[in-house]
Amino acid sequence: MDNFLAFEVTQVENVFARGVIRKENESLKEQQVNIKVDYSDVNYKDALASSKKGGVIRDYPRVPGIDLAGEIVESQDENWPVGKKVLVTGYGLGVSADGGFSQYQQVPVEWLVALPEALTTKEAMTLGTAGFTAALAVQALEKEQLPKESSLVVTGASGGVGSIAVALLHRLGYTNILAVSRKKEQVDWLLELGATQIVTPEEILPETPKVLAKQTISAVIDTVGGNLLSGLLPQLQYGGAAFLCGNAGGIKMETTVLPFILRGIKVVGIDSVNVQMPLRKTTWDFLAEHQAMIQTLNYQEIRLNDLDSTIEALLAGEHQGRTIVDMEVNV
Repeated sequence: MDNFLAFEVTQVENVFARGVIRKENESLKEQQVNIKVDYSDVNYKDALASSKKGGVIRDYPRVPGIDLAGEIVESQDENWPVGKKVLVTGYGLGVSADGGFSQYQQVPVEWLVALPEALTTKEAMTLGTAGFTAALAVQALEKEQLPKESSLVVTGASGGVGSIAVALLHRLGYTNILAVSRKKEQVDWLLELGATQIVTPEEILPETPKVLAKQTISAVIDTVGGNLLSGLLPQLQYGGAAFLCGNAGGIKMETTVLPFILRGIKVVGIDSVNVQMPLRKTTWDFLAEHQAMIQTLNYQEIRLNDLDSTIEALLAGEHQGRTIVDMEVNV
């Protein structure tokens, strides 16, 4: 393998460009392995990384793609032999180091997760960072030991993180899952995933914002942030919790201390980038345990040279479900 294809972004002064290029293979770096990438996937962060002034990448040129799964083809580490199937999500992949939008990629050994036996590389990337994030949020919610009939809200439910969170909650036996989505055309699919009701943001928010609203929600998995989150916090019941894992609606929220000190609610941040390896492994095992859920997810497969249209759809808020990138298919 002398050269391979990759999707690269560049910026020289004020001129930004992106596209598929042919890259030369480099000698294996110390403490790294070379992976033949089977699949990657496309996240909102990848769309930002692939756009001018996206605020994700600082050093160019760079291959985006915060996720990858494939097979080790070069290694000097006996713990990670040639032929072993692995996956990588987060860390600096696709941000400070070249990422998954490439047919081959060198990755530090400390970033590697052995692919669970119950998952294929395609299934792992159908989940990707979105599934990993959803699983982290759902596992954190499970620690609250809420009754299965508790009122749970998932925002941005038609997106990658939200849809997988709905599916996982349903598989765990929760029976009152309210999915918040503007995409009415996704109602049937969200019901199939396990949502019991689908509403728009306007339908769940009060007409007049209140410091303390009626206590109707036990917990929230929020992928949106902004005004939607601000309006949901006052609706959390005593001892309720909000698990924050996205900011598609903005990074700011307006609230007061009253829901926290009068109702004892908590806000839990969910980070998927720098998760310590023990939790990273158990979370992927958790996802593998619920592998059957993958069959219900809405996903599409694309090639490297199809990335442009997916990136634009994500940035425009028109993307639905998951998109995985098949590196075996010729551009």
